[in-house]
Amino acid sequence: MTENTQQPQQAPTTELPTQYTPAEVEGKLYERWVERGYFEADADSDKPPYTVVIPPPNVTGSLHLGHAFEHTLIDALTRRKRMQGYETLWQPGMDHAGIATQNVVERELAKEGKSRHDLGREAFVERVWRWKAESGGQISGQMRRLGDGVAWSRERFTMDEGLSQAVQTIFKRLYDDELIYRAERIINWCPRCLTAISDIEVEYQDDDGELVSIRYGEGDSSIVVATTRAETMLGDTAVAVHPEDERYRHLVGTEIELPLTGRRIPVVADEHVDPEFGTGAVKVTPAHDPNDFEIGQRHDLPSIAVMDEHAVITAHGPFQGLDRLEARSAIVGALRAEGRIVAEKRPYVHSVGHCSRCKTTIEPRLSMQWWVKVGPLAKAAGDAVRDGKVKIHPQEMEKRYFDWVDNLHDWCISRQLWWGHRIPVWYGPNGEVVCVGPDEEPPSGEGWHQDSDVLDTWFSSGLWPFSTLGWPERTESLEKFYPNSVLVTGYDILFFWVARMMMFGLYAMDGTPPFHTIALHGMVRDQNGKKMSKSFGNVVNPLDWMDKYGSDALRFTLARGANPGVDVPIGEDWVQGSRNFANKIWNATRFALMNGATVQGPLPDASKMSSTDRWILSRLNSVVAEVDAYYEDYQFAKLSDTLFHFAWDEVFDWYVELSKTTFQAGGEAAAVSQRVLGEVLDVTLRLLHPVVPFVTETLWTTLTGGESVVIAEWPADSGFRDEAAEREIATLQSLITEVRRFRADQGLQPGQRVPARLALEGTALAPHEPAIRQLLRLQPEGDAFTATATLPVAGVEVALDLSGAIDVAAERKRLAKDLAAAEKEKAQATAKLGNEAFLAKAPDQVVEKIRTRLAKADEDIARIQAQLDRLPQA
Repeated sequence: MTENTQQPQQAPTTELPTQYTPAEVEGKLYERWVERGYFEADADSDKPPYTVVIPPPNVTGSLHLGHAFEHTLIDALTRRKRMQGYETLWQPGMDHAGIATQNVVERELAKEGKSRHDLGREAFVERVWRWKAESGGQISGQMRRLGDGVAWSRERFTMDEGLSQAVQTIFKRLYDDELIYRAERIINWCPRCLTAISDIEVEYQDDDGELVSIRYGEGDSSIVVATTRAETMLGDTAVAVHPEDERYRHLVGTEIELPLTGRRIPVVADEHVDPEFGTGAVKVTPAHDPNDFEIGQRHDLPSIAVMDEHAVITAHGPFQGLDRLEARSAIVGALRAEGRIVAEKRPYVHSVGHCSRCKTTIEPRLSMQWWVKVGPLAKAAGDAVRDGKVKIHPQEMEKRYFDWVDNLHDWCISRQLWWGHRIPVWYGPNGEVVCVGPDEEPPSGEGWHQDSDVLDTWFSSGLWPFSTLGWPERTESLEKFYPNSVLVTGYDILFFWVARMMMFGLYAMDGTPPFHTIALHGMVRDQNGKKMSKSFGNVVNPLDWMDKYGSDALRFTLARGANPGVDVPIGEDWVQGSRNFANKIWNATRFALMNGATVQGPLPDASKMSSTDRWILSRLNSVVAEVDAYYEDYQFAKLSDTLFHFAWDEVFDWYVELSKTTFQAGGEAAAVSQRVLGEVLDVTLRLLHPVVPFVTETLWTTLTGGESVVIAEWPADSGFRDEAAEREIATLQSLITEVRRFRADQGLQPGQRVPARLALEGTALAPHEPAIRQLLRLQPEGDAFTATATLPVAGVEVALDLSGAIDVAAERKRLAKDLAAAEKEKAQATAKLGNEAFLAKAPDQVVEKIRTRLAKADEDIARIQAQLDRLPQA
């Protein structure tokens, strides 16, 4: 069948504690796995490779639910592939997180009354390295708590020596290929972090602002423009209108006075202007707006910067030295005093960009920065998906990917920080510019200095799939494990990270993409589907849930919600339910071991098995095939749900219960079922292991005596199917379910025994009579038996004597009362649905609700009437 070939390291045992206590086993088990090297990867191995890189968490970070979710999925994939015989590498590491880390250390310095400038650059960087050694990377220990099967000996850091060499190498190559350049352009500037940030690090949200309409010029030559940033008017160098706008055609080419400044600025015609929006005229501030910058380039307009890096006004005059918001209010007041304000709207809700790190409002700013010319790189990244070299899963996410890479603007890669990869460019005293590779000596001498900026963090993390394997050296690891097999990551960083890796991987590795498949998952949300946020008060620390319910419970809950590309709601009740599942696995395995379940010896021939044995083995092999198919399609929710229902419903609630009478009877049939139960548990625990590794390790090693389920063989579908046995057991389940329902309807207690006559002779269910009677608490009929209720179920007849089991008169009275209530509900719903006036006015959802009530009343009436009909006469 689906037997495991791992040789027992110890004799199997029947001893298990009465209770499963995760805290007592999880830490010890994980350390044992690491000590034995189960998660390490050998580049010299003959096994086929399977590689996944961890999306590197920030060195400043701690484990949050998003990490736990993503790591659970990756761990499940890699554990399964390891069991399938692949040389499996899950590459760990951390990101240096330029802005975030510098902010943390600067806050520490502030407590000491110092700034980074007091220390100087070299001493500050040393301070950051010291902080990393002492406080950074706490997430590594938390990953161990979760059970991450990463190759710890290969752990990397985006600023370690090898990765720093990779960064300098690719910068030099891109520079030499004229794909990196330096230019003055508009960038997103954070006045708090004092650095440029990329477009994708800007978070947009609706803010309450103001929309002010201002009259430029005088009389017939005046033009009204509207703005939400009145302070930028100090840097206006033109007013733009559409070339076909008849209202302003006579003004194009003329000059008008810019209020408050005494300067005169031209009116230009530009097709970028929308004549239908507002007044059809826009102010042009090339140094403080990206669209205005483009207009300025087309019309050769000057760019006048009016704010410094702190967003403080630098333009000479009464507003100099004011913060941008203070200046906004003061400028509007001055314009109002001059009679220049045509209209004011407050509040004016509009989308405003904020720094994703500190939430400060972004200030577009003209600045000299380093850029990547992304055109040819982005085209290659798009073509790799279009040509099928890389698959995006789910496929519907491809459109979002193409929308991004096909419209990608040049990437600003310089950051005005001290912590990070310093740009390897030196400037000479006579205007020389020299880019230095990792094996080259930088120029020295009087007047030479290195560029003070560092590279965007995403620049180094874009090299992650190959730099972690030793690139630019052609290492054995690079040859073995590149390209990566799959990238598992959230759709929210499809643009931040995935597109960067695609561009750099194809460029650095001669057209070989960094991975075969991109498997995108959704975001973790609270149980109501709401985004988790500190401001909402719904953020959960996953460590709290792991402490309370165990790591397996958290992992199983997350996996069971993981549909490709779809957000995942999670609540504590669901984690508790998964803990109950772990307890169920534990208790059922403990019962099985106490009743002789074994994996010793070959499986008996099918001819010696009961139909119950053949049914569960048939279902087991079907489940193996289903789970394999779901893994290949990254359907974690479906595979988890399949395993949950198979283990709980079919194995524990049906097979184990149906086999109890066999075990009690003993003999050859019991021995056969004991071996089948051992097989089913062995395979089921191996199937569950990638998702719930800790409880399955404890149970599997106890059951089999094997060294570890981590290195056990992944189950294979043997092809065994027995459709006849499946039909027979389905009929048996139907009979038991129907009789249980009848018992419940009659108010019988679950353990209450009643006499019954089963007409099973000549049917496939005859051999199951002992199990039927035990599960349904049915006594033999006896001499005084009188059938007070007869149930035709599943092609057989079950006669019950309830005369001594229930108070028939009281039960009839109770049911009559319930029937009257159901009939009243039906009458009320029918009357409303028959009222044309009501139907004409009532909302659709109200009408639908009443129809649902009517259908429910009909069902209740039919059910209660059937119960009354089956009751004996009082």
